[in-house]
Amino acid sequence: MRDVNIFSFKRALPRMSWSPRNLYNLWTRTIGPKALEINFKQTSKTLFQQRWRSKAVVRAYHGDYINEKIFKRWYLPETLPDVRPRKRFGKGTGDQAELEEFARRRQKEKDFELEEEERGNAPVASLMFSEVERRIDVFIFRCCFAHSVYEARRLVIHGDVMLNGKKHTNSNTRLAPGDMVSVNPDAIRFFKSRLPGHEDVNEYEDKKQKAEETGEELQLTPFYLPPYASPWLFIPAYIEPSFKTCSAIYVRHPTARPGYSEIPTPYDADGEVVRFAWEWYAQRRPRVRSKSQLARMPEDRALAV
Repeated sequence: MRDVNIFSFKRALPRMSWSPRNLYNLWTRTIGPKALEINFKQTSKTLFQQRWRSKAVVRAYHGDYINEKIFKRWYLPETLPDVRPRKRFGKGTGDQAELEEFARRRQKEKDFELEEEERGNAPVASLMFSEVERRIDVFIFRCCFAHSVYEARRLVIHGDVMLNGKKHTNSNTRLAPGDMVSVNPDAIRFFKSRLPGHEDVNEYEDKKQKAEETGEELQLTPFYLPPYASPWLFIPAYIEPSFKTCSAIYVRHPTARPGYSEIPTPYDADGEVVRFAWEWYAQRRPRVRSKSQLARMPEDRALAV
């Protein structure tokens, strides 16, 4: 199995999972004892070691079940986008006009630099995982329809997921903007009977009994969250879910702006860990793609649409 011993306390690598063991590993790796291993401000590690360690921790969370060779070939973007605004200045004619235009241009450049310093740079390094976020199994996990990305992958393979109204069993598919993904409610563990000792977050049974006594119509859906699930209950901005129909729409590709990244990650989106990971892959990306390699590319609906 792909998810055997992935929550090892010894390695303490956070994964895409709601497991309490994973929550402990997240604390250990970010602010706990092992946080110093990825703090390179005062370290004796070489640059190669820093990049290798950064690559290992970010890949453990972002698509650890994707083969490293496949990730570098198909899920790594060619370049990171430049989200800074372009400098656009007009041109005049004549010596006097050119001097005045030069003075205005210099002032505009200074104002632009000051404004950029105040806003800060966008954390574009985190966008190196934008292709992974487009995968249908990761999308289902981000929608909070599954407890882990491994469970989301099994839902797809076992035929419990529909893509644009048709049954879809390829978990490697990358979605295109506008795609709608639906999950079979019978396969979602939230709707199954709660375990002994676990409280119903909606207090459904009490409300059901009260509705029967008063004769009112009960329109709530009973769902039972696992323990310690609250830290993971968030929906990225590029997803539009509908929990009433157990479906969601992939609105657009994730992006970044100064001070904010839409890629969920346990590490600083503009920190040295993510930057070192990008530097590692930027030097080791495969450059040659033959026709036989192109034929083995995972399905990318953005190219087909």
